[in-house]
Amino acid sequence: MKILVIADEESRSLWDYWNKSKTDDIDLILSYGDLNAEYLTFLATMVNVDVLYVHGNHDGNYLNKSPEGCICVDGKIINYKGIRIFGLGGSMRYSNGNFQFTEKGMQNRINKQRFSLLKNKGFDILLTHAPARNINDMDDLTHRGFECFNKLIQKYNPKFFIHGHVHGTYGNFQRIQTVNKTTVVNAYEKYIIEI
Repeated sequence: MKILVIADEESRSLWDYWNKSKTDDIDLILSYGDLNAEYLTFLATMVNVDVLYVHGNHDGNYLNKSPEGCICVDGKIINYKGIRIFGLGGSMRYSNGNFQFTEKGMQNRINKQRFSLLKNKGFDILLTHAPARNINDMDDLTHRGFECFNKLIQKYNPKFFIHGHVHGTYGNFQRIQTVNKTTVVNAYEKYIIEI
């Protein structure tokens, strides 16, 4: 399955210069947050595949108008055509904005999925907005990753841990790395994975 992963910045090559041939072989789109709701709606319509998403720290506008034709998997574990996907949106709490959590708050969200984690025997893709602590994150509170994501990776060894939040323009950008048996991907703007 070919999956288009997107986050943080709308791809001009997909939105402004749309050409169906660019996405002919895409089977699924995963959005990692901080994207315009109309952009997700556009992709769901034009690519004509399912678009699954989690919230980014700047997605408070989704509360008034969520992306049409898209499926929110934030705070859920779903089985999509045999691929188990665990969605955890948001970032470290740095203000009073929506979709921001303390370390304890994010851990509580994970704890609520204990039964689902057991029932599904883990997950194949960890779909988050924020990175894990010391994996593609930064030292400032706004861009600091969650330690509890590291624990999930260590315990379940998913095929992929994919996140957004740390932009390609920040200077320490790393697109792909491996942690244990897990491929870590920063989904900034767009990237294609196969599973």
